Amino acid sequence: MLRVPIRSMATAVRKSLTIGLIPADGIGKEVIPAARTAIEAVGSDIPPPKFIDLIAGFESFTRTGVALPEETVEALKNQCDCALFGSVSSPSKKVVGYSSPIVALRKVLDLYANVRPVVSVSANPGEQSLIDLIVVRENTECLYVKQEQQIVGEHGKEARATRLITERASTRIGKMAFELALARPRKHLTIIHKSNVLSITDGLFRESVRAIPTNDSKYEAVIVAEQLVDSAVYRLFREPQIYDVMVAPNLYGDILSDAAAALVGSLGVVPSVNAGDTFVMGEPVHGSAPDIFGQGIANPVASIRSAGLMLRHLGYTRAADRIDNAVDSVLREGQLLTPDLGGSAKTQEVTEAIVKRI
Repeated sequence: MLRVPIRSMATAVRKSLTIGLIPADGIGKEVIPAARTAIEAVGSDIPPPKFIDLIAGFESFTRTGVALPEETVEALKNQCDCALFGSVSSPSKKVVGYSSPIVALRKVLDLYANVRPVVSVSANPGEQSLIDLIVVRENTECLYVKQEQQIVGEHGKEARATRLITERASTRIGKMAFELALARPRKHLTIIHKSNVLSITDGLFRESVRAIPTNDSKYEAVIVAEQLVDSAVYRLFREPQIYDVMVAPNLYGDILSDAAAALVGSLGVVPSVNAGDTFVMGEPVHGSAPDIFGQGIANPVASIRSAGLMLRHLGYTRAADRIDNAVDSVLREGQLLTPDLGGSAKTQEVTEAIVKRI
């Protein structure tokens, strides 16, 4: 079961739950409606949900010249309790005036933690999963500050990027990781870095996370290990069971969590939440998949699991458990799987099967 302990935000009792929906690009338009259907299916286990449809993405940029409309940001800040983001089509070549709206949202809403559980579905209910780990990714810094420049030097074009690592950001993502590790049976945390080469930036990240249990005795129960990022990828594929909670700077966490998805079958089954201290936004790990958009075969599992993870973060544990159990049941039965998992089922068929079990 995907029952991942997440630090619940302290919230007052709500009479309703306002959820922003940002399908964005490609298959986001197909999987976010599936997540909405799953949320609606949990009924009285959450306050009556209200959904606000919001716009962002590369398609928005091509139409209007704006990838992240100010109206979307204001609605998230002033009207929504939480949100779901679908997927974004970020071009691989530079497009003047365009930058990723999901990266911008993480910064403007201060969603400093990207929490990505990677859990295999065991053959029998109640049986321990062979793979059960969480990648905790710092969400606001590293190379993703997008401070790049290109100049013409003595030997032609030179491209440079600024990598930002701060003690503040490293400490707070470290605390999030320690909280997660403390709530899990193994209580094990691995710090991912490359400080043998990047001794200043990765060194600061490593030292900041390492210092947390020294400054707060409640974390002393957590076993702390370290792994260089390159060997971490190797061991992730060879010995995934050694990992429990992994904490990493932005770029490493992005790569590790995508790679880990291969261990459980597909990017289409791996969820995440972008979390801050006052807001949470669910986001499936997969991209916009333009090659399959419109065919009705996108896997809705990651978005549905992201909805459950979002609800869990808000403190609605029973609703999250129902969603997780329903997804696990459908995957375990193996009768309705989308093509990425070797099946031939449609998005709608999988969604209906999960909702029926919820």
